[in-house]
Amino acid sequence: MKISQLAKTTNVASKTIRYYEEIGLLPEAYRNDNGYREYSASDIERLVFIRRCRELQIPLEQIKTLIAVQVDQKSSCQEVDALIDQQLDKVRKTIAELTLLEQTLHTLATSCPNDKVGDCQILKNLQQE
Repeated sequence: MKISQLAKTTNVASKTIRYYEEIGLLPEAYRNDNGYREYSASDIERLVFIRRCRELQIPLEQIKTLIAVQVDQKSSCQEVDALIDQQLDKVRKTIAELTLLEQTLHTLATSCPNDKVGDCQILKNLQQE
């Protein structure tokens, strides 16, 4: 299949597919006589895998590792577990930071009963350390 069909099938933009080839996440496509890239079913599987990893916000370098460890199907999945645990820790940290941000914004939003900017408690609070 051509890159446009691969993009449609996997819901990954053609530009992104070319980038993944460039950085080695996706093997370089076979090129036929007219220079068009040709992709196979294994390319679809790999690209769906990459897309799912990106949806989970797994960094590209870690995706490369996840792809590399799949070569030996009998090896331990300890490295996979560790990468996913790291990603889970990052997500939990982000949630904690966003929760704190929400609380701070809520406090600000409810701190001003005034109608005039000159008396605005929100602006006064933002000017303080």
